[in-house]
Amino acid sequence: MKQNPSKQKVMKAASSLFFLKGFHGTSVRDIAQKANMNVSSINYYFKSKQGLLEYTVTAYYEAYLKALEKTLNETETLAPIERLHALISTIIHYKQSNYQLTCFIQRELSLDSVFVREMAVTYLAKENYIIRETFYNVLEGRVKIDFKNYLLIQLKGMLVTPYILHNDWKDQVIGEYSHQLFVKRYVRVIQQWLDFIILNGMQTEKMLAQ
Repeated sequence: MKQNPSKQKVMKAASSLFFLKGFHGTSVRDIAQKANMNVSSINYYFKSKQGLLEYTVTAYYEAYLKALEKTLNETETLAPIERLHALISTIIHYKQSNYQLTCFIQRELSLDSVFVREMAVTYLAKENYIIRETFYNVLEGRVKIDFKNYLLIQLKGMLVTPYILHNDWKDQVIGEYSHQLFVKRYVRVIQQWLDFIILNGMQTEKMLAQ
């Protein structure tokens, strides 16, 4: 999706306000004021607040999936676990780089918001496929298929938890440096969990079977 500086400015303002006040609690006038633009310009670019939301969510997911696919292409020759490590790093880095919009989308999805889910359903299916296939390639021959599904749920939970329970992190992630530090440390935690699962595949399966 081709970037337009004025559109990007409006989207950034909208993401911030949707995060703070929710979609219904934010007016087009609020967005115009924060973006330092007039309401007519926003209506010209997006037609309506709903149109702005659709454009913003679509742009978010298209850039996100493009980043995932780029990582998979660049790590094609690596071992499955190294490829998964790289994918996890890309996911958390992207979500953290788009922190407010990520939190807003995850919150709406957790509430089963129809107007967000309908926009994101195709993208979510593709994201799920990429994560599942990359993860299952690592588990191949180590864990039975019945238990792969439980482990996948755990992995996906770790990938979204900071953006659903963002209030638990608000005092720790302030400013660009702390965002970078969070990405580095949180990615490391997930990677260590993955390494444990791989190295202790049979023991993990026994624990799950009890």
